Amino acid sequence: MAPTALLSVSNKEGLVPLAQGLLAAGYQLISSGGTASALAAAGLPVTKVAEHTGAPEILGGRVKTLHPRIHGGILAKRSEASHQADLDAQGIAPIDVVVVNLYPFRETIARPDVSWDAAIENIDIGGPAMVRAAAKNHADVAVLTSPSQYPAFLDALAAGAINPALRRQLALEAFSHTAEYDTAISSWLSTQLQQEQDASASLALSLPARQSLRYGENPHQSATWYAQPGAGLGAGEQLQGKELSYNNILDLEAALATVREFGYGGQPAGGNAFKPAAVVVKHTNPCGVATGSSSAHALERALDADRVSAFGGIVAINGPVDAASAGHLTSLFLECVVAPSFNAEARQLLSAKANLRLLELAPEAIDRASRQQLRSVLGGVLAQDVDDQPVDQTAWQVVSKRPPTPEELEDLAFCWRLVRHVRSNAITVAKGGQSLGIGAGQMNRVGSARIALESAGAKAKGAVLASDGFFPFDDTVRLAAEHGITAVIQPGGSVRDADSIAACDELGLAMVVTGRRHFLH
Repeated sequence: MAPTALLSVSNKEGLVPLAQGLLAAGYQLISSGGTASALAAAGLPVTKVAEHTGAPEILGGRVKTLHPRIHGGILAKRSEASHQADLDAQGIAPIDVVVVNLYPFRETIARPDVSWDAAIENIDIGGPAMVRAAAKNHADVAVLTSPSQYPAFLDALAAGAINPALRRQLALEAFSHTAEYDTAISSWLSTQLQQEQDASASLALSLPARQSLRYGENPHQSATWYAQPGAGLGAGEQLQGKELSYNNILDLEAALATVREFGYGGQPAGGNAFKPAAVVVKHTNPCGVATGSSSAHALERALDADRVSAFGGIVAINGPVDAASAGHLTSLFLECVVAPSFNAEARQLLSAKANLRLLELAPEAIDRASRQQLRSVLGGVLAQDVDDQPVDQTAWQVVSKRPPTPEELEDLAFCWRLVRHVRSNAITVAKGGQSLGIGAGQMNRVGSARIALESAGAKAKGAVLASDGFFPFDDTVRLAAEHGITAVIQPGGSVRDADSIAACDELGLAMVVTGRRHFLH
């Protein structure tokens, strides 16, 4: 009896060459639905599943392969005499190769207008059952779940045997495939039903490996990048440069989160209008942030904010990169640039910097990314919502005698958007839509303020200052006034900030508090 291969795939990539290879190796083909039609259209001999089982497809195609002649043929152990006897008694032919990839559930739910019914209809039932059955019986059945596996399988077939190591690897990938599929379904359902994780709930996390990294944070640490398919940074297309490193990816994430405060790809941020903006990051902290009249103008201002720190930095731009932008990007050494698009002229100019990594990331990929932020701890994971809530100036309160001017208020809004992306204790100094000084990660707030103000230098005169935590003493306010700061913003909401408010009144500074919201991280 000729060996049998069952093919039922949603993704038809590589299907015909695979089927041709199976036929050349002496296999007969069984298939259903659109897969059978594709094979027949290619002129290949194929038996439809309904003909093989003797049972028609029913319920509009919902039931095709859920039949003993399919699952008996897959699950039967060739070394078990009783299994062979059962096959003989029922007239069931063994199935030796199963080629299945599942209904495109993830692609379906990625559409912003997808309905509940459309999503549910794209939950595959028969496919996962066949994949799991074949993977369980991998000693006798080879299971393929991705077109990327076809070439290696055909090479093994041409060599005359599918060895146990390859069978086990294919089984592992099959179980991973169905696990990721089930996770995508349960995660989507949970989101739709707005169910919050409680103490008894479990976190199901299944992300395919996108890239094996050269090393982790340090050269002696191994690392792998796992990414949500079609979403977030993992959906970006790298246009040139060396492979992204572990630290590159962390910095790209930080830069992208910061620049999105001003919109991305022409889309507004929260209730605020889109503004061309650029961000330079070093070690996950922004060192230069600016808005401008265009991508090129914003980029020039972001680099000018601190060109010393920008050297070797990672850049995020929220609009298209053109020739003018490329000119600024080639003016100093940079590691990576992420943007919605790079035009042909910009790519030509940037190709002179062969090691500069360019990542093109569409706004839609950001929209599809998970709203959950995870951080590993010893023996577990912490999960929280992404901190990207829009700035609500209507909730702000002026607590000083002097209110901020309209120009100061605009600068305070810019500074406040920036400070939440700086490592605490965080202080930012800005004016006219440009950061002038950033103090990050110090153990006391006045230390961070001193760094930010000294970095700003003479430009601090007439600028504003933001803090990610309230001022418990008046020292930071007095230091700011010494450098010419005219207005400050803090979370506030504590009786312990009375000294700092009094200092503002004494020195003529305006102070705004935003309520009890802290950005400590």
